[in-house]
This record gives sequence, structure tokens and C-alpha cells, in this order.
Amino acid sequence: MLKIEGVYPALITPFTKDDEVDAAGLKRMVEYVEEGGVAGIVPCGTTGESATLSHEEHKRVIDIVVANAKVPVIAGTGSNNTKEAIDLTRHAADAGAEACLLITPYYNKPNVQGLKEHFRQIGDSADIPLILYNIPSRTGLNMSAETIVEIAAEVETVKGVKEASGNLKQVGAIIKLAKERGLDFTVVAGDDFLTLPIMSLGGKGVISVAANIAPQPMSEMVDAMLKGDIEKARELNLRLFPLFEAMFLETNPIPVKRAAELMGLPAGHVRLPLGGLSEENEQKLRKVLEALGLM
Repeated sequence: MLKIEGVYPALITPFTKDDEVDAAGLKRMVEYVEEGGVAGIVPCGTTGESATLSHEEHKRVIDIVVANAKVPVIAGTGSNNTKEAIDLTRHAADAGAEACLLITPYYNKPNVQGLKEHFRQIGDSADIPLILYNIPSRTGLNMSAETIVEIAAEVETVKGVKEASGNLKQVGAIIKLAKERGLDFTVVAGDDFLTLPIMSLGGKGVISVAANIAPQPMSEMVDAMLKGDIEKARELNLRLFPLFEAMFLETNPIPVKRAAELMGLPAGHVRLPLGGLSEENEQKLRKVLEALGLM
């Protein structure tokens, strides 16, 4: 069983000039983050532009990452269409992913009954650990602590949550309720800014945007926190804080893909309806990368 702990880059999806998935570039990104000591890799998440990948591309990205990764792969397979999520989850399980990351269904705004049945059917469809992904700023719906823990209690394969609500009170409640019910359940941060606060509450790591371009210091920071070296973790967090800000100068993954390009890493453009980074924000991004010695 996968131990969900450490830094997991929410991997970007490089594209060619012809707007195809850049397979060679994707392999290079896997190598780069692994060289930085990450615990695992998460393809086809928000940062991987899953919303604009075709089903065939989505499956191909997962296949490429699983085939080339030496660390565990947590494949993004969520959807607001339950049948689609089941299909993608089954594919990831067959491809050899260690777990799947499932975003709260977006746009539909399901009620609690619908949420439970959605995740139950996915859990019944494939024998693979599932990690919920709660990000109300993207989905328009916050899963409460009670709902998250109830789903975990009712669906045996639900083993954790990527918490990106920004609500530390909710994070604490999830950890408390899961412990009270004796669940094997892990919380990881879904926001680089809140990695340390969430870990201080009992979280075990982060699914990270910044780790695409700074995997080593991110891994060092989280490892220090896991080992109880809070001072080292704080120092690294302060050093990385300008990078966390730069990653959200505009909508993710616009800044991180441009940062990768500036560093000579494969990235390519972002797909429409996202546009390129503004000139003003690129100058800010360059200064941050230079200050961190990443250029």
C-alpha cells in the first residue's frame, strides 16, 4: 500500500509547437523532479491541464509517466462525469499507477448523497487507492470535513485527501474526525503556501506546483518537517515563499510553465482558453528565479 508522504509534483504537461503532448519533454520532466528527490509524481491534475486534454491524451500522459517514473505515480483521474472518472481510474490502475487523485465534481454542484455515490462507484470500479481532491476555488463546491470523512469511512479504497480549501480549521477537523473513527487516512496540502501549517496539524506532505521547478528545496523542506526539524523547514519555507507567490501571479499553470521554459525545461505553451504570461509578470517571475539560482 502506498504511503502518502512527502512532495508530489503536480506535473506540468509539455506540449509541442504543433499542440501535441510532448512525450520526450514529459519524460525529461519526470527525470528532473526525480533528481530533486520527490516522493512521487501526480500527472493529469490541474497543473497538468487535464481540463484541456482529450481522453486519449489523458491516458497517454499517464502511460508515459508510469512507464518512466521510478517513484510512485498518483494519476489524476477525476471528472464531473462519474462514468468518465471510472474509465480514467480503471485505465490508471491497469497502467500501473499507485493511486488516483479525484477532484470534487465541478459545475454540477452535487449534493452529499451524489458525492458519496460518485466516489463509491469509482471505488467499486477499480482496486486502487483513491485520494480525494478538495479545491472549492476551482469546483465551486467545498466538501466539508464531515463529508470527506464519511466518504472515507464508506469507501474502503479512499485513503486520503488533497486539501486546497485554504481553511485550516477544516483541515484540523478532517484529521481529528478521521482519527476518532480509526481510519487509515492521510491529509496532504494542495497549496504550497499552506504546506507547513497543514503539516503542523498532522498533514504528511504536499501535491505541489512549485516542485515542478524547485523539487530539491521543496523536498528538503517537507522532509525536515517530517523529521521534526521545524527550524530548517521554516528557513526553507521563507526562502521559497517568493516562488510560491510567483507561481500564482496568474492562473496556474501559466506561471509554472513559463518558469520551466525560462529554466530550459520542456513545457511549451498553455492551451486555450489560458493565455501566455504577461510581460510585466514575466519580469517578476525572472527576478524570483534568478534570486533562487534557478535560471
